[in-house]
Amino acid sequence: MKEKSKNSVQSRLAKIAGQVNAVSRMVEEDRYCIDVIRQVRAAKSALSSLEQVILRDHVDTCVTHALTGDDVTLRKERVEELVAVLGGTKK
Repeated sequence: MKEKSKNSVQSRLAKIAGQVNAVSRMVEEDRYCIDVIRQVRAAKSALSSLEQVILRDHVDTCVTHALTGDDVTLRKERVEELVAVLGGTKK
C-alpha cells in the first residue's frame, strides 16, 4: 500500500473506531433510536469511503503491477479478485 493511502486509511480507521464507540455509548445510554441510526449510517458511510481508498490503492499498485508484468497467472488472479469483490462474490 502506498504511504499516502496508508496514512489516509489509518486516519479513517481512527474516525470509524470513534463512531462505532459512539454507537455503543448511545445504546448503553438508551439514546433515541433515530439518533443511533444516524450514527450507524455515518459509520457505514465512512466504511464505504475507506473501502474506496483501499480499492483505488489496490488497483494503482497490485493490479497495475500484475497487468504490466509477465506473469499471466497473477494477472488472471488479480482480475478475478476484482470481479469477485466488485460483484460481491467470494473468491
